[in-house]
Amino acid sequence: MDILQIAILGVVASILYIVLKDINKSFAFFLILITGIIIFLAVIHQISVIFQTIQTLGQKANIEGLYLETILKIIGIAYIAELGANLTKDAGLGSVAHYIELSGKIFILLLAVPIITAVIEAIISFLPSV
Repeated sequence: MDILQIAILGVVASILYIVLKDINKSFAFFLILITGIIIFLAVIHQISVIFQTIQTLGQKANIEGLYLETILKIIGIAYIAELGANLTKDAGLGSVAHYIELSGKIFILLLAVPIITAVIEAIISFLPSV
C-alpha cells in the first residue's frame, strides 16, 4: 500500500466518521480505530526496513549495540505514545491522552539516562583534573 492509497483510506474513513458520529458514535470511533490498525499494518514493513538500515549504519559506525537499541526503543515509545494519545483524544478523553503522553516522556527519559550518563562521563574525562 503506497501513500496515495493510505491518504485515500484516511480521507474516506474521516468522511464516514463525520457522517456516522451523530448516528452511532461508538461505531464511528471503531471505524477510526480499524482504519488506524489497517494503516499501521500497511507501513509495518517500511518500519522494519528503517530499523535494519539504522542497525547497519550503527554497525558501520562502530556504535555500541546498547546505544542503538536504546535509540530504537525511544523512537518506538514515542510513536506508540502518540498513537495511544491520538486514539484517546478521538474518543473524547483528552485527559487520558495527556497521561499517555506524560508516561511516554517518562519512559523515554528513563531509557535515555544511560546515554546521558555516558555523555557526561566522556565530557568529564576530557576535562583537566583540578
